[in-house]
Amino acid sequence: MSPNVEFLEELDRLVAEGLVELANVKANAPATPVEDPKHEIVQRLKFALKNELEASELAALWMSSTPEVDVKLGLARQSGDEAKHYRLIEEHLRDLDADLSGFEPLGSGYSPMFQLLRAYESTVERVAAAQFTRESLALFKNEQFIGFCDSVGATSTARFYRDEIQPDEQWHVQLGRQTLEKYALTQELQEKALAASMAVLDLAKRIQTKQVIEMGIGHAPGC
Repeated sequence: MSPNVEFLEELDRLVAEGLVELANVKANAPATPVEDPKHEIVQRLKFALKNELEASELAALWMSSTPEVDVKLGLARQSGDEAKHYRLIEEHLRDLDADLSGFEPLGSGYSPMFQLLRAYESTVERVAAAQFTRESLALFKNEQFIGFCDSVGATSTARFYRDEIQPDEQWHVQLGRQTLEKYALTQELQEKALAASMAVLDLAKRIQTKQVIEMGIGHAPGC
């Protein structure tokens, strides 16, 4: 049994509760009719492009300051995965005849989530916040998006996310869990990891609330 099993169980509980809260934000929002499903899908996929680009860049940024070789190599794979996702989504948008001319995913600057994550300096904080918590959120939000696509008949987009995106996201979460199991061995590190995870969950809830209430977007994919 892992020497930090209680910490991992607590982290699992916090993330599970956070996902329930996110689901409630969407469930309690007023229902809005989908008048143009294709337009809605395209807008959400453009959100996804920004998410994927930020996730790829963040993993790449962390490589040089990560001392643990196994984590460094995991970040390298993740950066490549997210870059691959960007290109696949871009290609899928073109298949949908979406006009991407002039589209700049970072035109409005980096997101609050990117800025929060970038500030973490220790491996345990970074992995708890990004690979474990944010990627768990990404899996969840992608499932919401897949359900939305199925509900409006966008079966090709739903299948694309199930087959091409979600398997990589599951690996990213597993990378986070394995890293925490290996390196979060002291109470101090565990407390830092839990605090980082809670900060991500809190920000994600605020972002989801803004997207649902102010922007009317309740099924945006993750990264």
